[in-house]
Amino acid sequence: MQVTDLYIYPIKSCRGIQLSQAEVTPKGLLWDREMMLVDGKGKFITQREYPQLARVSVTMTGDKFSLKTSQDSLTFQPNFTGEKRAVQIWESQTIAMDQGDEIAEWFEKILDIPCRLVRQSPDYPRPANPRYAGNDHTPVSFADGYPILLTNTASLEDLNRRLVAPVPMNRFRPNIVISSDRAFSESSWQKITIGEINYALVKPCSRCIITTTDQETGRRNPQQEPLKTLSTFRSFPGGIMFGENVIPEKTGTIKVGDPITVI
Repeated sequence: MQVTDLYIYPIKSCRGIQLSQAEVTPKGLLWDREMMLVDGKGKFITQREYPQLARVSVTMTGDKFSLKTSQDSLTFQPNFTGEKRAVQIWESQTIAMDQGDEIAEWFEKILDIPCRLVRQSPDYPRPANPRYAGNDHTPVSFADGYPILLTNTASLEDLNRRLVAPVPMNRFRPNIVISSDRAFSESSWQKITIGEINYALVKPCSRCIITTTDQETGRRNPQQEPLKTLSTFRSFPGGIMFGENVIPEKTGTIKVGDPITVI
C-alpha cells in the first residue's frame, strides 16, 4: 500500500490543490482549510448550500493565492492583520481574521449573499472533538471536525462497480488517498505509519450532499448519486460512511509514493 494522491483545500469548500508532497502540521496538512467563507452572522458557508463554490479553482504561488472562475479571477495574500470576527463551524465557535473587502465582494458576486473570507487565527486554536480525538488539545483547521481525511482507492472502486456512472475521488474531498487491494480495509485500522509519521484513525467520515456535486461544474446529481447507492451498504448509526478521519501523531512531510504500514 502507498500514498497515491495528496490534496489541500486552502479555502473550505472551494476546489482543492493536488500536491506531490505536503507538510504535516498538528492541525492537518499545511494550508488545508486555513480559510473559509462565513455569512453575515459568522456562520460557515459550504457547498452544502452553495454548490457553485466547486467552480472556484485555487492555485498557490509562494504565499499568494489565485482564485478563478469561468468569468473572473483574483489574486490575494492571506493575512493576520484583518479585523477579528467571531465565527462558527457546526457547534464549534472561534475567532478568525477577516481578509478584507475586495475578496469579500468577489465572493459575493458568486454566492449572491453578503459574506466574508476569514483566516484561522493562531491565537485562537480550535480543538477537534475530544470524544474521538482522545483529548481536547488536538488542534484542527476549519475542516468539519478532524485534521486529515484519508480515503482508499479500492473503496472507491467498490462503490463505482455499483454505480451506473462512476465518480472520481474528488467527490469525497480527501487529503490523503491511499491504494490498497481491499475495499474499506481502512475501516478496521486504528493506527498506521506513512513514511516516518504515525497517524491515528479515530472516526469514520459521515458523508453529505457534497458527494453528489460535480467538483468541476458545481452541478448536483438529480438522483443523489453516489450518496444514494453508498447508503445501501455503508449506512451506520453515525451516518453514511466513506473515508476515515485521521490525527497525525507528529509533524513532518508526507509524499506521494510513501509506503503505508498498518500498526
